[in-house]
Amino acid sequence: MQKYGVNELRERFLAFYEARGHLRLPSFSLVPQGDKSLLLINSGMAPMKPWFTGEHTPPSLRVTTCQKCLRTVDIDNVGKTARHCTYFEMLGNFSFGDYFKEEAIAWYWEFLTRDLGFEESRLYPSVYLEDDEAFDIWRDKIGIAPERITKLGKADNFWEHGAGPCGPCSEVYYDRGEEFGCGSPDCAPGCECDRFIEIGNNVFTQFSNDGQGNYTELSRKNIDFGGGLERLAMVCQGANSVYEIDTFISVTEKISEISGVRYGESDKKDASLRIITEHARAGVMLISDGVLPSNEGRGYVLRRLLRRAVRHGRLLGITASFLRDVAETVIATNESAYPEVREREGHIKSVLAAEEESFNRTLDAGTELLSNVFAAAEAAKSTVISGEDAFRLYDTYGFPIDLTIELADERGYSVDTEQFDALMKQQRERARAARLALGDFGWEGFDFGDDKSETEFVGYDSSTAEAIITAIIKDGELVGSLDSVGDEGVIVLDRTPLYAEMGGQVGDHGAIYASTGAPEADFAIDDTQKTKGGKFLHHGTLRGAPLKLGDRVTVSYDAARRDAIRRAHTATHLLHSALRRVLGEHVHQAGSLVEPDRLRFDFTHTEALEAEQLTAAEQYVNAAILGGAPVNAREMPIDDAKKLGAAALFGEKYGDIVRVVTMGEQSIELCGGTHLDNTARAGLFHITAEFSVASGVRRIEAVTGSETLDALHRAKQQLFDIGAALRVGDVGEIPTKIEQQTKELRELRRAAEQAKAQSAGSLAEELLNAAIEIEGLKTTIYSRASTTDTPIIDADELRKIGDALREREPRIVALFISSTTGEKVTFFAACGKEAVASGVKAGDLIKRVAQLAGGSGGGKPESAMGGGKRQELPNIPDNLLSEFIKEVKK
Repeated sequence: MQKYGVNELRERFLAFYEARGHLRLPSFSLVPQGDKSLLLINSGMAPMKPWFTGEHTPPSLRVTTCQKCLRTVDIDNVGKTARHCTYFEMLGNFSFGDYFKEEAIAWYWEFLTRDLGFEESRLYPSVYLEDDEAFDIWRDKIGIAPERITKLGKADNFWEHGAGPCGPCSEVYYDRGEEFGCGSPDCAPGCECDRFIEIGNNVFTQFSNDGQGNYTELSRKNIDFGGGLERLAMVCQGANSVYEIDTFISVTEKISEISGVRYGESDKKDASLRIITEHARAGVMLISDGVLPSNEGRGYVLRRLLRRAVRHGRLLGITASFLRDVAETVIATNESAYPEVREREGHIKSVLAAEEESFNRTLDAGTELLSNVFAAAEAAKSTVISGEDAFRLYDTYGFPIDLTIELADERGYSVDTEQFDALMKQQRERARAARLALGDFGWEGFDFGDDKSETEFVGYDSSTAEAIITAIIKDGELVGSLDSVGDEGVIVLDRTPLYAEMGGQVGDHGAIYASTGAPEADFAIDDTQKTKGGKFLHHGTLRGAPLKLGDRVTVSYDAARRDAIRRAHTATHLLHSALRRVLGEHVHQAGSLVEPDRLRFDFTHTEALEAEQLTAAEQYVNAAILGGAPVNAREMPIDDAKKLGAAALFGEKYGDIVRVVTMGEQSIELCGGTHLDNTARAGLFHITAEFSVASGVRRIEAVTGSETLDALHRAKQQLFDIGAALRVGDVGEIPTKIEQQTKELRELRRAAEQAKAQSAGSLAEELLNAAIEIEGLKTTIYSRASTTDTPIIDADELRKIGDALREREPRIVALFISSTTGEKVTFFAACGKEAVASGVKAGDLIKRVAQLAGGSGGGKPESAMGGGKRQELPNIPDNLLSEFIKEVKK
């Protein structure tokens, strides 16, 4: 058997099945698209569920992939054992109603024995104990002796997940030899030891389970084969574990190079090397697929992986940031199969560096606090860390609970997780109560009775509509009418042109008229929201005639406001496109807010934008506006939209039919919002701010249309005001005038500094002439009290005087006292070289003086500063210096 590398092995598998009529597809993203039942893709078939269920049509009846997968269930065991991983690749071949058991079994056997050259004597198939068909294929078609075919029960060899499609499995095990076994005479495929390792599993989806244990045969049977690439490589390369295969060992060697620790030196260090290796690989692939560190969901999975890696780096003695360097090796070993990791290299490394820097600060603070918790537990002779302490570390200092548990376990302590969970629940309940107090009463839970109808939205093409009132809400209750002018309420209509707040776009304002052609609105709408049930809620106030349930009314939106919102929304799409061009393809929308002529756009990026980048993005948008590209919106199947390259909000779930908004060649996105018919109508676009809102997420705020004109007018007025203050007639002269005045200011400051230095020198001479000699040292005390709250001599001047004294007299010991009418007093001490050599140090002197005055201080032997209370000055004796020097001289 030849020792194939991981990348070669992957290619051989895909090419083998491609030659047998399978469509080779690239790996799907680790982030599930349109499937909120999964946090992350955890198997080869997971992204293909719509094809297996018939919800969507597969691109081919035969498909083969190598799918990136991540499972977090084993995260705590990573490193402790040599077999557990979170990130792995799953080789797969799939049949959607095409071939079935005979071909699936025969082809994988052929791949193992003929293509890879596995010894047949080391391969052992297993089947579900009731699957005689699979057993017969192995025995009669493949030629495996019956005693070498293991029959396993439902727990091992029958795949099902609740009600729905299910079926038996047939696995292939590789016998690594007795030296890997448990020694039991019953050791066989299915044993928990490391001798027989599963290297492939065919799932035969042939039944449907009704959820009650009743199975019916499916007319359309499927094949779902999965084989772990790393496991197969381990067998091919004769490695003891997956951590010793080529792609893993390359990463481990890089970590060894950084840390100076070699794999195999000790079990404890090996565990840390395995953890960093595994988590770095997982982290790079997650970031490449758009995941960013956060405190929830898949972002928390990434954060936990990276933070475990950083902490174990410290255990190996790595004090500097290192994940960027490790990432380079991970990228190098994966780019042939996943070129996107190299394309997104800059983004990946910057996210890693930012998270590592952030966690290093948390780790420094939290580890010290946790040490105090351990010390307290030890003093109390307790082996349990309270949930209250763990919660305080998490809530106040951001120290993750899983890390507290891990560190406690290493020290022989357990953590009261029940108490921690209870405190977390209380915190969530307090947060919910706070939201309720702020008015977040949630229309999702409002009971509209038997009325399940939805409001028809007609606002893409019409500004006005005839409608019927289907519900009226006042004070949180369904009512029959709104009768009095000033009554506030919510009106539900069967149809409306008003857009409800969705996808970051604010809801429309508008009006309801009780009769067509009425001069004044009877109901002024100040917000429009939508329930999950599809009802549009028109919030507002009665201004005219009463409105009753069932009334026929006319409803229209505020056209000027809608146009301003359209301008901002169209500009938002152009900004998204601009940022991807200026910063790179790693940029994804992370949120937005579209208001009248104002927008806020959150996007994935780890660093503050340079002024040149902001200018480039702004210029791109304005060029697109001036280009006057037509804006078109049309509905189409989501698969067609993806083929066109339409950008989608990351992680958002979309239906089968989506609305695609295109703006010439500049932008194409999935969007249900309202837009202009031409980019030229957006007017000018101007970025007003750019800043960070979360780890790895930046925000841009910008204006369009009239808001841009207002911003330009304000800037123009500010220039005129500055010109007037500088007394220039032409604002174009402002830069020259500022440069001239800045130069004059620098010259004045330089002159002032020179005057201060001369003054310090003169004062130093006076003090030296008046100095008193004590124990061979020259001493002086200089005190100045201000009659205001501003000191006569500030700290900088004190230092200059001290420097002048030390330059002139190496035996000097000087103490300065500066006070104001306030409570505080400042002390400064200076000691010459000979004074310091004799043991008299400025820092010690300041500590003594400040202590007497009820304060504190300290510093270097030659100069030090401190503070105290003015009312405590009488406590400083006149002979302080002589007493201090005599004590030191003893």
